[in-house]
Amino acid sequence: MDIYVVKQGDSVDSIAKSYNISAETILWDNQIEYPYRLAVGQALYISDGKTVEGRKLLYTSGYAYPFINEEVLEETLPYLDGLKVFSYGFTLEGELVPPISDDAWMIERAQQWGTRPILTLTPLGEDGHFNNNLVSALVRSHELQQRIIWELGRTMQDKGFGGLDIDFEYVLADDREGFAAFVGLATRVMNLFGYPVTVALAPKTSAEQRGLLYEGIDYALLGEAANRAMLMTYEWGYSQGPPMAVAPINMVRRVVDYAVTAIPREKLSLGIPNYGYDWALPYERGVTRAKTINNQQAVQLAIDFGVDIRFDETAMSPYFRYWQYGIQHEVWFEDVRSIKAKFDLIREYGLSGAGYWQLMSLFRANWLMLNEMFYIEREWPVMERLDGADGT
Repeated sequence: MDIYVVKQGDSVDSIAKSYNISAETILWDNQIEYPYRLAVGQALYISDGKTVEGRKLLYTSGYAYPFINEEVLEETLPYLDGLKVFSYGFTLEGELVPPISDDAWMIERAQQWGTRPILTLTPLGEDGHFNNNLVSALVRSHELQQRIIWELGRTMQDKGFGGLDIDFEYVLADDREGFAAFVGLATRVMNLFGYPVTVALAPKTSAEQRGLLYEGIDYALLGEAANRAMLMTYEWGYSQGPPMAVAPINMVRRVVDYAVTAIPREKLSLGIPNYGYDWALPYERGVTRAKTINNQQAVQLAIDFGVDIRFDETAMSPYFRYWQYGIQHEVWFEDVRSIKAKFDLIREYGLSGAGYWQLMSLFRANWLMLNEMFYIEREWPVMERLDGADGT
């Protein structure tokens, strides 16, 4: 495996010739579409067909909405141990609120590929934002917890889910212990029926870290309560914040440094973003709102506007600027260099998993590289393919 960074004058044919591989392989692996243009500074995944020495087991999962493109899901599932269906909410009366779109088809498709379909529970309000009032009501009422857990178990059994993911954000500091107790109760009950439970954790760098995103999340308590934990190591660069890398590796490392002191490494998954942002400049706090783009769209912007892609060695993230209609833009995204840096961090710290937010866009080179550096051991039985999707 190699990563080639495009230089001035390069073409797909010239790069393919230098590696003695077919141009079609480079085009396919890197999702390069006709007329096959490249951007200076673009990073290309080059496979030599070999796996990395010391290839280790990795639990891989990712979040997806039920309206994900079927072809994208189909190509992604072979690389996943778990598919986290996003998301189920709940009411104060103890009822579950299913996703707006029907999720039955993706649950079945996951089962067919031997990927565990996972129900993601969130406290999303009617406005689509995390509602800590819902969290408070839940963790302070044992009766409500019992109702929710009962409904979760019934729904998971009826729909064919194989696990539960609890993604509560902006938990109040006063609910810190109550939230961990709820996760522990849910885990004990779900485990009786063979359902593992994971919990998503805001990216803390210390136990005493201040801020609404962090104070209600106790790494030690939650790490003990759940079967697995996923570090949400992304969103340093976010839609309403100033331009910067979404998951700068130096900041990600600080989170992992703390996490391994509170949670066993064999329980930890590293969160990986599968998206980027495009900011209009100058950035104005409270006014500027970046546009979410996928990684292929980012590269295409650089190509279309004829700008070089740069790489921040501290953040280990690609970025560039371009002008459109008299307005300058700044784009940060992920490429195979930034992804490999995260894979290397997983190996360095001995973490056992990688979790993606989100799977809505295909990033083929990411999955091919993951497959060279790790292997996925599925715990979920493969169903017989009924739709001919296996090529038969």
